[in-house]
Amino acid sequence: MNAPFQSPPSSPGSDPRQPLKLLIAAPRGFCAGVDRAIEIVERALQKYGAPVYVRHEIVHNRYVVDSLKAKGAIFVEELDEVPDDAPVVFSAHGVPKTIPAEAERRKMLYVDATCPLVSKVHRQAERQIEKGQHILFIGHAGHPEVIGTMGQVPEGRITLVETIDDVATLDFAPTDDLSYLSQTTLSVDDTRDIINALEARFPQIIAPKAEDICYATSNRQAAVKQIAAKCDLVLVIGAPNSSNSLRLVEVAERLGTNARLIQRADEIDPAWLEGVGTIGLTAGASAPEKLVREVVDRLCDWRLVDEEVITATEENMVFKLPRQLTD
Repeated sequence: MNAPFQSPPSSPGSDPRQPLKLLIAAPRGFCAGVDRAIEIVERALQKYGAPVYVRHEIVHNRYVVDSLKAKGAIFVEELDEVPDDAPVVFSAHGVPKTIPAEAERRKMLYVDATCPLVSKVHRQAERQIEKGQHILFIGHAGHPEVIGTMGQVPEGRITLVETIDDVATLDFAPTDDLSYLSQTTLSVDDTRDIINALEARFPQIIAPKAEDICYATSNRQAAVKQIAAKCDLVLVIGAPNSSNSLRLVEVAERLGTNARLIQRADEIDPAWLEGVGTIGLTAGASAPEKLVREVVDRLCDWRLVDEEVITATEENMVFKLPRQLTD
């Protein structure tokens, strides 16, 4: 961490704001899955007209949800809140199989906005069950993605593993057919530690063909790692229920840097900047770039900001839209 910032004496007529170095992480903000999910709702509104219902938050960001509400989207928690004749969109986090089955039973018009990388985990789960394996699923209890993935397989065929300590409590034999999968928005480092513990305890366990943690989660964590050690404070723009945003805070803190999760610029306390010479800034995969610029503008109100973008990798991923919205 940098030494505490000491401001130089100001000269008459000079800008009274103290200088502040701002390191902006790249990649940051929207990923391809979030871009796709938002466009699905917008296109559904264009094609079917308002209202279009959305089961759960389309993505975990209040600004995005409120923007879509203003265009005619209605967000609900469960399918029974949606009229039979109204179009409904399923969120990017994925849903249990029972949800589209119920929509089909009711002859509803629905559009699945599940991120393709989450859908890939769903397909892997189905294949592992077909092979007679019991799935150990690494994830956070109650997260919509976890609920959706665990709802792809018969009850009793999948076990949630949240921590390394959970691994020690698993009651399986060395002869049991086991495999593992993981939530796509976890800490890369934490998940690797849990996988190592699973493989040490159950040498027979089968790994997925490719890592489940998505490219966007990995890239944003790598970008924070590049800036955190150079900063006195890291600000992460994201919702408190956004798994990938919370993980970015943890990544910075593990490198010894104070980090704070904020949803909007108005949550920044000027006192946080006392003694701070360098701030890092990033955004979770559900946070739009508009909120990043909003934070930069707020910091400029208080300090003389010198921006620098630190790029860990380039992203060019694009996901296709459902055919029913492009025909």
